[in-house]
Parts: sequence; structure tokens; C-alpha cells
Amino acid sequence: MTDPRTAGPRLLEVRRIRLVEVAPPSPSPEERQAMDRVWEESVRANPSLFDGPVVACAGLEWEQPRHAVIHWARTTFRTFALRRVPGATSWLPGLFVSVVQPADDGRLLVGRMAPTTATPGRWQFPGGGVEPPGAREALDLAALRRNAARELLEETGVQAAPDDLTPWLVTHGKRGSVGVLFVAPPRPGSLLRDRYAAVVASETALGRDPELDRIAFVGSPEEAAGLGGRPVDYLEPVVTRYAAATHRGSP
Repeated sequence: MTDPRTAGPRLLEVRRIRLVEVAPPSPSPEERQAMDRVWEESVRANPSLFDGPVVACAGLEWEQPRHAVIHWARTTFRTFALRRVPGATSWLPGLFVSVVQPADDGRLLVGRMAPTTATPGRWQFPGGGVEPPGAREALDLAALRRNAARELLEETGVQAAPDDLTPWLVTHGKRGSVGVLFVAPPRPGSLLRDRYAAVVASETALGRDPELDRIAFVGSPEEAAGLGGRPVDYLEPVVTRYAAATHRGSP
């Protein structure tokens, strides 16, 4: 089994994903105390943070080429504060979904996280952490698709049927997080801009900040590097891979 906490930024093509629930590790009393302290400091700095339920990644393995098994655990956002505790051993990285949304010119939509989010200023594809399923529900590929479609709609205003999202890549980030990337059908760039503008207007009217305070379209590593700020570590490699794949007539 691959330890996602030590993996670098890698892109792995997938055709099948199976998810298996495991028990989360139990922090020691000392780790829990340190975790609570770091979390409370974070909330004081950013009161919009909340300790809601979320899924963490406990490992990744391959049943056969391009058939991945992701081990996951139920936790809350507070436990991710353990990443910032020196010497902590009971932490797990996150599991997230992202949507690669092409415009009609082949460039990909990316957004910058707003100051009120947990990762202000970070450029990434639309997406977010995976919510744990209910007691009688399963966390499977269909659930990941629904999570991805919901994130795309909430962040950009673009509505996509979950079945229209095609699983493409699994990412291992430098900080250990594991992501499942889906490709959405291409849409006109003007429509994507209009839908995002409508989200901004709606959130502003309600007195809230949109999750993405800016969007852009990138079609090359140079354009991705020109965004400035703090792009996710897999952004440039994904842009490069997508450009190469479309040149070959896929994904």
C-alpha cells in the first residue's frame, strides 16, 4: 500500500476506483491537546472555519493497472490540524475531488480561493474535500461524481450531470493529499465566465464571499505558472497532461 503522506506530486491515470472504509488512527492525549490548540488558533485567525465531517485518505493501492483502491476514514476538519504538529504520527491527509473544466478553446478553468477559505490565495481546479456518506449510503465512484458536480456548481455556477464527469487522474500531492480528478464536457468560455459572474453576484447579494474570488483559463504550463500566488502542486502537471492528451485526441 502506498503511504499518501510521503508521496510526491504524481499523476496516475485510472479507469476504475474502489473505496474501502477503515478506522481512523487515534491521536494520543498529547497529540489531541496540540491538535486542539492549533485548531483553535486557526479559527481565531479565520472564524469562517468549521469542524465539519470530512473524509481522509488512509492509503492507496492498485488491484491491477489503472484500477485503484482508496482506503478512507471518517474524520473532521479539526484533525487536519495535526499536520502542523511537529512529531505527530496519527494524522491522515485529505481526500478530495476536482473537476477539469475545459473551455471551447481547450484551456482549463482554474480558480483562486477566497481569503475566507481554509486555503486563501491558492489556485486550483474547482473542487473540494469529500463529504462522508450517511449511515445507509456508500462512498463509491458515483458518490465522488456527485461531490465533484456539487463543488463545480457551488464554486463556478456550472451545472453538470454527475454521469457527464469522466474519472481521469488520481493525484498524490507533496503534502500527502489524494485527489480524484474528473473531466467535464467542454463549454464556451463566455458561458463559463457568465456562470461564475452569476455566482459572485448571488453570494455578494447574500452578504457572503464566493469560494473563488477570481477565475482564469490556462492552456499551458507557462500560463499556469503566470497565475502567481500559490497554485496547487499538481496544477501545472495536469495542464501539461491535458494538453498532450487532447493533442492525441483524448481524454
